[in-house]
Amino acid sequence: MPLFRRLLLLFSLFYLAAAEIRVFEFRSDGHPIIPIDEFGFTPRGQLELNVTHLSLSQTPDSQALSNVGFFLCTRDAWMHVLQQIEDGVINCVLRSEFVKKVFTLDQLQPPSATEFNRFYAELNSDQYTLVFANCIQQLKVTMKVRSAMYNLEGRENGRDYLPAGKTILPRVYFLLSLVYFVLAAIWIHILYKKRATIFRIHFFMLAVVILKALNLLCESEDKYYIKRTGSAHGWDVLFYIFSFLKGISLFTLLVLIGTGWSFLKPYLQDKEKKLLMIVIPLQVVANIAQVVIDETGPLAQNWITWKQVFLLIDVICCCAVLFPIVWSIKNLREAARTDGKAAVNLMKLTLFRHYYIVVICYIYFTRVVVYALETITSYRYLWTSVVAGEIATLAFYVFTGYKFKPEAHNPYFVVDDEEEEAAAVQLKLGDQFEM
Repeated sequence: MPLFRRLLLLFSLFYLAAAEIRVFEFRSDGHPIIPIDEFGFTPRGQLELNVTHLSLSQTPDSQALSNVGFFLCTRDAWMHVLQQIEDGVINCVLRSEFVKKVFTLDQLQPPSATEFNRFYAELNSDQYTLVFANCIQQLKVTMKVRSAMYNLEGRENGRDYLPAGKTILPRVYFLLSLVYFVLAAIWIHILYKKRATIFRIHFFMLAVVILKALNLLCESEDKYYIKRTGSAHGWDVLFYIFSFLKGISLFTLLVLIGTGWSFLKPYLQDKEKKLLMIVIPLQVVANIAQVVIDETGPLAQNWITWKQVFLLIDVICCCAVLFPIVWSIKNLREAARTDGKAAVNLMKLTLFRHYYIVVICYIYFTRVVVYALETITSYRYLWTSVVAGEIATLAFYVFTGYKFKPEAHNPYFVVDDEEEEAAAVQLKLGDQFEM
């Protein structure tokens, strides 16, 4: 693959959600380009770079070492740099006027130094990537890199380690967690008022809402401590725990609702149990992949593989939860032809058909639309994609609770002949319920 395409691919794969203080180790690394971190700067942006245990496989002269070092670059500027390389204008990215040099190894004092510290102020607001470039062929570099990027805010020059477009996320997550705690309280009130008609599935729905609230609360604290100190101070562990429990419980709930467990039938069929036995382990693997992706970054070995595994599993689980809904619709259609309760089954069919459509819309919006928003939105407004995804999730939770709330259903209620005949005719037409 030509150098131009390799550099384009490597740079395009790089993306990090939050630029907390990061530490990386390179051992005999000969890659020409290594993206280290990405950050949205305001006009008061700062970069602190600390490199220790520096050693080179060769001892190039001082002029050659000017082709080895660190620089900042925006994504738009990077395209110009790649074009310059392809056109033969430059043979090293550090020679381009489109990059901002932070430190090159010819600046080492003394030249044999094995460590250095660099402070760099960025006065132009934009989304920058910190990159290490090695333009000397067959030169391998070993070093330990600590990078800290932040924006100064207020008169006291307090440090904000969250990118410019995500600095309000702690408040967003905290407010959303309060909303879910309120929903949990409302659901408890509903269960108490209609305790004579509740099923086990309703308690499971309460558990999912509470786990979602705790997950958002921990994410709020995680982002708050990163914002103030550059480190999560252990809140990331709690966030991953509740994210793991929330993910498993949500997909399990969707499968159980789709099967009609508890409120349509008291048991699960073998195929439904097998589906759960597939979805739950997949969610375990997906959460492990998410932790690896978030905590290691693109520099880690097999990071791309873990990213692909996570996306694949997420797609499989999203598709899997649709099968039980289709099975329930099919079973209700067959029952309507034999048990003489066309009106009742028509209502159930309508409910499951609507839920099927809403689940598809929810999956599409949170997996496709939110990603598109994140891709096309300016770095200053990256928080909008997070808010859009969370609002869609909140709406889905509310819809699910409203449609499947406890109700006093009498399976032997009497409907008049006209309603029964009209329902029977509609079920015979039936094409609108085909999946």
